[in-house]
Amino acid sequence: MSYAFQPDEDWQPVVVAAYRSPIGRAFGSLATVAAEDLLAPIIHRILSETGIAPESIDDVLVGNAAGGGGNIARLTALTAGLPMAVPGVSIDRQCGSGLEAIITAARLIQAKAGSCFLAGGVESVSTAPWRVERPKANGMPPRFYGRARFSPDTIGDPEMGIAAENVARQFSISRQRQDEFALRSHRLAVAAAEAGTFRPEIVDISTDHGPIERDECPRAATSLQVLANLRPVFLADGSVTAGNACPLNDGACLVLVMSRGMAKSLGLERGLAFIDSAAAGVDPNLLGIGPVASTRKLLQRQPALSLSDIDAIEFNEAFAAQVLASLDQLDIPADAINRNGGAIALGHPFGASGAILVTRLYSQLIRDISGWAPGAAGLAMIGIGGGIGLTAMFEATQLS
Repeated sequence: MSYAFQPDEDWQPVVVAAYRSPIGRAFGSLATVAAEDLLAPIIHRILSETGIAPESIDDVLVGNAAGGGGNIARLTALTAGLPMAVPGVSIDRQCGSGLEAIITAARLIQAKAGSCFLAGGVESVSTAPWRVERPKANGMPPRFYGRARFSPDTIGDPEMGIAAENVARQFSISRQRQDEFALRSHRLAVAAAEAGTFRPEIVDISTDHGPIERDECPRAATSLQVLANLRPVFLADGSVTAGNACPLNDGACLVLVMSRGMAKSLGLERGLAFIDSAAAGVDPNLLGIGPVASTRKLLQRQPALSLSDIDAIEFNEAFAAQVLASLDQLDIPADAINRNGGAIALGHPFGASGAILVTRLYSQLIRDISGWAPGAAGLAMIGIGGGIGLTAMFEATQLS
């Protein structure tokens, strides 16, 4: 298919390697592992797999949402032993940070500002520092708070769960549909784990109690009855429960993005070409439907594209309610997304989740030889705090 806004062929951005850590439950299997130590082993795996010279990396771009600030990308690059000449930049688009890092790397390549980037994200809820608000006057006690502000009070700045309840009510997403979708996510994730589907994309993480090799959260024993018995978490008369929402998680993910010309010079055979992306804003009180606006914007930018052309869709499952509402608005069947389960089962390590979507697409369209089909297209879609949607399109491509 012919897409709009194509760069010079040699400067087309291509994902040529994609790995993630196992996803741990907050204060669970990865609780003692700092964010940079979640990322460093992934850098080592990417360098080992591709044989790329570390000094050829133009920059390291890392998304992070709940960490301690500073520059986790630079800290990670140095922790991994990359040459000191390799810089690093951290990106915060909250839940979309990891996907935004990959998009930014791709745009830098399109602008011919570099040929090779490590990009992705990380979150360690377990080791993130507490947030304390400075007292307004001497003698007043400090106030602990959970997250930064996303929107002014004049508009509304609801907690994520309340926003999910708003979406469920606004778009008539029933409790039963939410629970059925959550059960689907767990069943698919458990089946994929048992089949070894995730194993090729996971880099083991060393801990004091041994290596962690598997995602911690998918539940084989859950059922529709178990989910139906859970009480609403955010509103007494609501429909959002711990069962149809994602857990809190630790995890990391990185991809290697390079120009097609560089990939060809290295003799790489296949890759996931970046085609285009779009971000768009929506009402922060209904933040979960952000992907509707960003996907429609992307489709407007690519008039030759329709959703029926997409072979694989990865949609971040923060809450079943917001996924289902977004899919309804876009006329996408629920069974068309997340073929191996999503964040409700696997987990949602905020800063890493967008990059994990791309890694899942890479596994389905590139890594899995049985599914290899040049020209197969994939979408990564995520809703973001403050009322933002982010959608990126990729295409399986033959490099040589």
